[in-house]
Amino acid sequence: MGRSLTPATRIGLSIALATGLYGVSFGALSVAAGLDLWQTMALSLLMFTGGSQFAFVGVLAGGGAGAAAFGAASLLGVRNAVYAVQINRLLHPRGWARLLAAQVTIDESAATAAGQTEPAEQRRGFWVAGLGVFVCWNLFTLVGALLGDVIGDPRRWGLDGAAVAAFIGLLWPRLRGGEPVAIAVVCALATALAMPWLPAGVPILVAAAVAAAWGALLARRNVASEARA
Repeated sequence: MGRSLTPATRIGLSIALATGLYGVSFGALSVAAGLDLWQTMALSLLMFTGGSQFAFVGVLAGGGAGAAAFGAASLLGVRNAVYAVQINRLLHPRGWARLLAAQVTIDESAATAAGQTEPAEQRRGFWVAGLGVFVCWNLFTLVGALLGDVIGDPRRWGLDGAAVAAFIGLLWPRLRGGEPVAIAVVCALATALAMPWLPAGVPILVAAAVAAAWGALLARRNVASEARA
C-alpha cells in the first residue's frame, strides 16, 4: 500500500478527481449546445482534451460552423503533440502502451510526469494521472449530459464561465516576465477586435496567428543576434 501511494500517485489521483469533476460542466454545456448524449460521449472518449472539447461546443453554441469548431478544437489540441515529444523522451513507451500513451497525453498527465525527478515516479505519475482523468472525465461527462435538462441553462450556474476560468488557471503560471504578458495582452486585444466581425471560433484562430507571427519574429531576431555574435 505504501508503495502504491507514492507522491506521484497521490498527485495523479487528486488531479484525476478534480479534473474529472469538471467534466460535468462539459457534459451539460455540450447538451445545451445541441449535441445529443452519444455525440457528447464520443467527444470525451475520442477527442479527450478538455480545452478542445469546450472550444468545439462553444463555437457550435455561438452559432459557428462545424469547420470553425473543428479548427478551434484542432488548434488547441496541437499542444498535446508538443507534450507527446516530451513524454516519449521521458517514458519511451512501446507497442500498445505507445498508443495508449498518445490517447492520455494531456496537460495533467504531462505536468504530473514532468514534475517528478525519478524515472519510476515519472512513469507512475503519467499513467495514474492520464488514466485517472480519462475514467473520471468520461464518467462525469455522462453525469453532466444526463443531468443537462435538470441543471437547465448552464449560465444560471456559471458553467459557461468554467472553460474561461480553466484557461486562465492554466495560463496564469506561464505569465512570468514581460514578454509572455505582452503576447497575452496583444492576443487578447486581437481576439476582442475580431469578435464583432468574424464568426464564432475564428477569433481564437486570429489570436493564434498573432502569437505564431510574434514567435517567428523573435526566432528570426535571435538567429540574427547569434550570427552577429
